[in-house]
Amino acid sequence: MIEKIIAFALKQRLLTMIFILLLIGWGIVAFNRLPIDAFPDVTNIQVQIISEAPGWAPVEVEKQVTFPIEVLMNGLPDITEVRSLSKFGLSVITVVFEDDVDIYFARQLVLERLIQAKEQLPAGVETSLGPISTGLGEIYQYTVEGEGKSLTELRTIQDWVLRPILRTIPGVTDVNSFGGKVKQYYVNIDPDKLLNYNLTLRQVFEAVARNNKNAGGNYIVHRHEQYIVRGLGLIRDIDDIRNIVITSQDGTPVYVKDVAKVDVRYEVRQGAVVKDGKGEVVAGIVLLIKDGNSRDVVRAVKAKVAEINESETLGKGVKVVPFYDRASLVERCLDTIESALFQGMVLVILVLIVFLGNLRTATIVAASIPLSMLIAFIIMDLPQVNLTANLMTLGGLAIGIGIVVDGSIVMAENIFRHLSERQGGDSGVAHLVLDAAREVGRPILFAISIIVVVFLPLFTLEGMEGKMFTPLAYTLSFALAGSILVSIVVVPVLCSYFLKRGKDKENPLLRVLKKMYLPMLKLSLEHRVPVVALVGVAFLLAGFLFTRIGTEFMPILDEGDMTVQV
Repeated sequence: MIEKIIAFALKQRLLTMIFILLLIGWGIVAFNRLPIDAFPDVTNIQVQIISEAPGWAPVEVEKQVTFPIEVLMNGLPDITEVRSLSKFGLSVITVVFEDDVDIYFARQLVLERLIQAKEQLPAGVETSLGPISTGLGEIYQYTVEGEGKSLTELRTIQDWVLRPILRTIPGVTDVNSFGGKVKQYYVNIDPDKLLNYNLTLRQVFEAVARNNKNAGGNYIVHRHEQYIVRGLGLIRDIDDIRNIVITSQDGTPVYVKDVAKVDVRYEVRQGAVVKDGKGEVVAGIVLLIKDGNSRDVVRAVKAKVAEINESETLGKGVKVVPFYDRASLVERCLDTIESALFQGMVLVILVLIVFLGNLRTATIVAASIPLSMLIAFIIMDLPQVNLTANLMTLGGLAIGIGIVVDGSIVMAENIFRHLSERQGGDSGVAHLVLDAAREVGRPILFAISIIVVVFLPLFTLEGMEGKMFTPLAYTLSFALAGSILVSIVVVPVLCSYFLKRGKDKENPLLRVLKKMYLPMLKLSLEHRVPVVALVGVAFLLAGFLFTRIGTEFMPILDEGDMTVQV
């Protein structure tokens, strides 16, 4: 089979060259489409249920909200864990599923059970699902600043103007607001005045609720036109609340302002945001949708923020001031990987030139590195694979540069040797290349396949370690698979075009190395038992030293971003 593929590639060299060009184009498109992030996302498949019970103590939240919902969620299929947190006025339940469960299917299952749970919850409790995001979803953080604006005004702008605009960006699942003061209208009822008018609290509540809505009144036909009838009752300002009629006594209306003091305040705060130690500010965090492309979404958010600031959409003098975005971290991580890849390629090319002693052969072998990587990107971009480009996947390519070129080195060197040794005869270059390629085609396939087998233990990892390191094994395996294709199809064709017959002059460096190596080889073969014993001792010593080295789950990443938690 391998011989037939090589023969077909050399027979249809023009077609093979067209295939190479298409492969390059496809690989570049695939790389540009890959979601790019700093790290692999190790977050499990989870759905959060957030319930608000204003004013409730944690004990009551746990008994009347968290516990009933948690009981209903425990019977869901493919569930691994249900955990909860009950705080003052807030319940957060996290339902964790198996890793192979689709996140949208999981949310549908939770939502169906949540509909049943709502029947058991007390009145006034509002329940919703958390955003479709992960632990790595916080991609853009900013403050809303404006001279002369109060914290209440800035928070209102953040919640009612800026947040809805940013949520329209594709890839943004939600925008969280922090800090500032959330505006509220307070109706402070005087009990003595209620007694004077013989009213109850319920009457005041119902009056305010009834008078804060619009009503449709159908339409009136007038000649050839229809006039829409509307009852306008929505509260627009504080005076509308004051002038709401609660009841009437002897034909005299009793207003809210007669029994209560109405003013504007803010809801009870559980925290604040302080920037640079200069005082309180209003902040927002943009959340990336699960499996989104953080680099592209951050770029879209930055473009939208620039547009908002230029157009003064938020009001005169009000600006969005970013203080963190994931793009900078992603770019630095990519720069690190690109630097490692570039240095590796340069070193490989230099080694090839030094040891092969032929610039054309070294260039052909070096070309297999980017081609193998492009094939890996194509496979990563397939919907069935769905891998992202990050520090681990691209790092796998960086550490595998030397392995990726092995097959191409064997193929190119054997072709170069055949062309050098067989100068006479009627055989053309293509025929000599075919003979040389057939000799090493199958050994190359077996050798690289054995290397891929070495990574099988990584494919068996589960949980967080599996999500962290399995992508590295997949990416490197894809690159090795690509290197097989390149070495048996691309390299022979390139050699047939760019290598010529000619007497090969032995590399002076190899001549020196052979003089050093051959006596050592002869000595080792004559004293086999001591050599094997020495190797065994070295192996045992290495095993002992391995137990003395420190271990770490992840290498230290120092890309310039610092997070301080107190």
